[in-house]
Amino acid sequence: MTKPLIVINVVGLTWEMLGDRTPHLTKLANQGFSRSMGTVLPAVTCSAQSTLLTGLLPRDHGIVANGWYARDLAEVMFWKQSNRLVQGEKIFETAKRRDPAYTTAKMFWWYNMYAPVEWSVTPRPSYPADGRKVFDSYSQPEGLKDELQSELGVFPLLRFWGAGADITSSRWIVDASIKVFQEKKPNLTLVYLPHLDYNLQRLGASDPAIDQDIREIDQEAGRLIEAGQNAGAEIVVLSEYAITDVSKPVHLNRILREQGWLKVRKEALGWETMDCGASEAFAVADHQVAHVYVQRPERISAVKALLENTEGVELVLARSQQAEFGIDHERSGELVVIAAPGAWFTYYFWLDDSLAPDYARTVDIHRKPGYDPVELFIDPAIKFPKMRIASRLARKILGFRYYMDLTSLDASLVKGSHGRLPLPGKEDAEAPVFICSSKAIERDEIPMTAVKDMLLELQFGK
Repeated sequence: MTKPLIVINVVGLTWEMLGDRTPHLTKLANQGFSRSMGTVLPAVTCSAQSTLLTGLLPRDHGIVANGWYARDLAEVMFWKQSNRLVQGEKIFETAKRRDPAYTTAKMFWWYNMYAPVEWSVTPRPSYPADGRKVFDSYSQPEGLKDELQSELGVFPLLRFWGAGADITSSRWIVDASIKVFQEKKPNLTLVYLPHLDYNLQRLGASDPAIDQDIREIDQEAGRLIEAGQNAGAEIVVLSEYAITDVSKPVHLNRILREQGWLKVRKEALGWETMDCGASEAFAVADHQVAHVYVQRPERISAVKALLENTEGVELVLARSQQAEFGIDHERSGELVVIAAPGAWFTYYFWLDDSLAPDYARTVDIHRKPGYDPVELFIDPAIKFPKMRIASRLARKILGFRYYMDLTSLDASLVKGSHGRLPLPGKEDAEAPVFICSSKAIERDEIPMTAVKDMLLELQFGK
């Protein structure tokens, strides 16, 4: 029989963090082995996870970022969940071909919905027509989320992302994963633990307060490791990327707008929205990487030259140059922009904060045409934030529409980011990590594209 395997994705974990702050993870590494792991460009959640599960680069699996511009729809789409977006054969599909009885539980990894696995759970709020947001999850089979939430409570979405994000969400995921592992007995259990993502972006990697976050996630991962090893499972702990200190937000869309290439629409209620279909050029910003979509081929060289001369930009890759980094896919922008060390890209396109769209001041990961880490903060300009939160929640409880306008427009609040490739020689601090309970698959170098085959070898042998 195939030995059970639990793969724990501890977001933001690096090899350098292992030690006194991580007794459980360090013990696991000492039982087997640990290495800094290679990553992909962009080093962001959806791209990295897709490479881990397919063994392919973004050029082949198609996940060129956490979101991209759909040219036929003229819309930017972020954080979609359908597994059918990922091209290429995933590990659980390869394993099923080798053993038709093989089963998988996918707990909160991205592209969860409609994945060909036996059990899966992911956050999925309901949005009634009256404008409310009702917290819930999506699962396969359908009754699994009700089974888990009846015992553990509704998944704490406000602790999973936003200003309230903390260890609570990772703890819930561990509780749910242990329950599924013990009761369903899958051959492969994939578990996503996001906790380190929060304060590493809020405070930066060099802030001493991060020590506590590392200790907290080690404790939660330790519970899952113990449950797995008590059942005879192999354990792999890995991460998607490292988060490094930043101090310079770069507003690519404002630069493109000032050149007259980015167009906006003035909405009836007074604010502006980005009009992608009418724009000559605009950026879909995602941490330290941005895809720039240029409508006319003859405009590309001028846009490239402008961005190359922008402070905070390290590289601007035309389509031919994207091949070197494995990101030359039809979903990619005509240009891919990489931030310099210490810089990151905002999605901001307005020139006057009074004209910012209503969603800019809220947590709204699907409507914003780019990633917004400022959602992790309560606007420091709000004098009585608890009172404002209480009033908004009271409206929610009473069943009314509510506007949770707590997000600042001050991008300088953000102190950590990711997406770039590690600087040579700094991989232990700027690259993800791979930890395994067994020495059977140990090797000196681990590119992210090798992980799928290594996991299969751990379970099936060579």
